[in-house]
Amino acid sequence: MISNKVKDNLSSSSLVRKMFEEGEALRKIYGSENVFDFSLGNPDPEPPLAVKETLKRLVQEDKPGLHSYMNNAGYSEVREKVADNINKETGRNLTYRHIVMTCGAGGALNVVFKTILNPDEEVIVFTPFFSEYRFYVDNHGGKLIEIPSLSETFEPDLNRLEGSINSKTKAIIINSPNNPTGVVYSEKVLKAMAEVLERKERELNTTIYLISDEPYNKLVYDNIVLPKVLNIFKNSIIVNSFSKSHSLPGGRIGYIAVNDQMDNVQLLMDGLTFCNRTLGYINAPGIYQKVISETLDEVVDKQIYEERRNILYNHLIKLGFSCIKPQGAFYIFPKSLIKNDIEFKDRALKHNLIIVPGSVFGVPGYFRLSYCVSLKTIEKSLSAFEALASEF
Repeated sequence: MISNKVKDNLSSSSLVRKMFEEGEALRKIYGSENVFDFSLGNPDPEPPLAVKETLKRLVQEDKPGLHSYMNNAGYSEVREKVADNINKETGRNLTYRHIVMTCGAGGALNVVFKTILNPDEEVIVFTPFFSEYRFYVDNHGGKLIEIPSLSETFEPDLNRLEGSINSKTKAIIINSPNNPTGVVYSEKVLKAMAEVLERKERELNTTIYLISDEPYNKLVYDNIVLPKVLNIFKNSIIVNSFSKSHSLPGGRIGYIAVNDQMDNVQLLMDGLTFCNRTLGYINAPGIYQKVISETLDEVVDKQIYEERRNILYNHLIKLGFSCIKPQGAFYIFPKSLIKNDIEFKDRALKHNLIIVPGSVFGVPGYFRLSYCVSLKTIEKSLSAFEALASEF
């Protein structure tokens, strides 16, 4: 028998698994082209040509040592390039000593939580949020505290935040651009949040880490400028992935970057490197470290996602749905047409629409659509959305 804890987790995550199964069943009946699966954030665009060409060249050169172990934090020359790239964007003074290469953002978050959490310490997150955070924090003995965002904008509610911080609070997670809403947190809000954290740190004589989960940081639209977290929060940790910016979700390559101004920064880096090894990651995929180091400034064509966002958003608004226009990432988070988002998900399935209920992200009454699917899927789905809306 498996552990009780894992069995309970399987039960709580069964909705997503059920959606996958239902989608597969529909595809067998109607054919893939007639099933409109908006459930996964699995990028449709291929990686930029430079990324594929770099991977091909590295494999063909077959230099000795390409597939060997390296420092558990990653190749020092790769980490130096990542640090330089961050410095170019932020004006910071990071070096390779402030970077750990990781197995994607999911691996990075687990490494961070393993490093910083004592049993029963708390990590605060704003709803709606990426549901795997629950399991990542629980993996390492922590407790996730969910705080509702401001309902009008989905930005953090700072009054609730200040009232929720206590002696057990170890970290705050932010995700901007946000999954599932596509909202980008403004610099004004983040600076006000930094003031709250500094005030509570003084009051409680503690350190509260700000963990910024940024896999969508290159996918920002409408000339919006993404605030630089490292320039706002002293005790900040950046977690990033190239799964979305480079369309490399299967490559499992990302990094942790730590603010160079943080107190006891070397101790934290030592802990992160140790946990990267002992959690079993050992090190990030070596060949993809090399690929990334040569293609850091590459990014998929954002206009692909912008076009798909506009088609889907405009159509949903025309049909009477209510939602915030996404400013980044590749998700849209409309209100369901009935309060019961699980029932609404079931009604959508009758039209071969596979959507994710807002309950999965901690906010019932909404649903998430991922518009990183093909343009053909979006265009063919429009009549299905019309039929669904007409039921209400």
